[in-house]
Amino acid sequence: MEKGSVTRRGFLGAAGLAAGLAVVPRHAVAGTAETPPSDRINIAGIGVGGMGGGDINAVAGGNNIMALCDVDLKRAEGNFKKFPSAKQYRDFRKMFDEMEKAIDAVTIGIPDHTHAVVAMAAIKRRKHVYCEKPLAHSVHECRELMRAAKQYDVVTQLGNQGHSFETIRIFCEWVWDGAIGAVHTIHCGCAAVNSGLDRLEQVRKERPPVPAHLDWDLWLGPAQERPYHPAYCPGAWRGWVPFGNGTVGDWTCHVVDPVFWALDLGAPKTIQAQVKNYDPKTQGDAFPKGEIITYEFPAIAGKRGPITMLWHSGTEKIPRPKELEPERKHYETGAVVYGDKGVITYGSHGAGGVRIIPETAMKAYKLPEKKIPRVPGHHADWLTAIRTGKKAGSDFSYGAPLTEIAMLGVIAIKFPGLKLEWDAEKVRFTNCSEANQHLNPPYRAGWTL
Repeated sequence: MEKGSVTRRGFLGAAGLAAGLAVVPRHAVAGTAETPPSDRINIAGIGVGGMGGGDINAVAGGNNIMALCDVDLKRAEGNFKKFPSAKQYRDFRKMFDEMEKAIDAVTIGIPDHTHAVVAMAAIKRRKHVYCEKPLAHSVHECRELMRAAKQYDVVTQLGNQGHSFETIRIFCEWVWDGAIGAVHTIHCGCAAVNSGLDRLEQVRKERPPVPAHLDWDLWLGPAQERPYHPAYCPGAWRGWVPFGNGTVGDWTCHVVDPVFWALDLGAPKTIQAQVKNYDPKTQGDAFPKGEIITYEFPAIAGKRGPITMLWHSGTEKIPRPKELEPERKHYETGAVVYGDKGVITYGSHGAGGVRIIPETAMKAYKLPEKKIPRVPGHHADWLTAIRTGKKAGSDFSYGAPLTEIAMLGVIAIKFPGLKLEWDAEKVRFTNCSEANQHLNPPYRAGWTL
């Protein structure tokens, strides 16, 4: 379960060096504090406001920012000015056409519904990719991105920053050490409300003009045609089914990541959503304000038993564990992990604030030795992997299956109360043909993976 194994490219490079025959490319040598010119990576940012802006700034040190692309000139303005030597674009396709040979890697920080088409365009050009979470907007996109990243042998990283934290490694080491015995139940979630319900009537009736700084057609990308409305962007798109993935999509890659890694969760066998005051037939364009999604993960022979995970979104809060002292704060975003010998609780990113409860149990626990290699940071992990030819910690072979859990939850919300039976190998629900129609929703004409 410890990631970071050498890729075929990395293995061949190492073998060649040993034989004294390798010609080392510019991006295959680990960097130094000074980062010599031969070791600088040429990077383009696609989506450079908000999280995308944070990503491009995080990778800028010691590298070359060659191009910046954003459909919203107002949100991009700050970083356009900060990196004046970078060529500016609105359409990522034009950027690739003109600068493909000048770019080694891209960061992608755009709305969920456009992640996959942009990431795939980069991968097919053999560019290394850092993509914000969730990786995709459908199960099909998750599978295709994972396949393509392997086929084109590029270094990828999902933007779930907590995966590189010290605390997620501590959590894994405690679980593997048997700190709480055999884990059987997880209550996790996020209190954020990502819902467009309150503005449904507005978007149906109003037709405001498109701001001059926004290219609405490019912002829509593969989503089906619809008029512009400020209820969608900037920022609020997470609450709308055509563009975002609700709270479960926004936070699963952070909150579920620790248990996904520690328990080797894999794919669930069933998914069932409980939703109040929500009718997917009449309100299905928006996400509900809260839901509880129950996932059942099968046992792994010789490793662990079956696990039930309950995801709590928005108005549906994580139940406070009875083991938690009354005076201590209960995480509304995070997880409570129940084993047959104890309980661990943690917060949002990377199992932040991880501890055994109650405090008496924490004090009595003898901490195990560190077994998982530590990394200096999530963006640094990706850059190092590019330079050394190894895998990043949350590359798409890990990040795609993690994202898929969220995408299955999104589908379950469309069928409240129905326990969907999932065949991960055949990529289909075995008891609901209608649900299968949501595994690969059609793109708008002119857009494709």
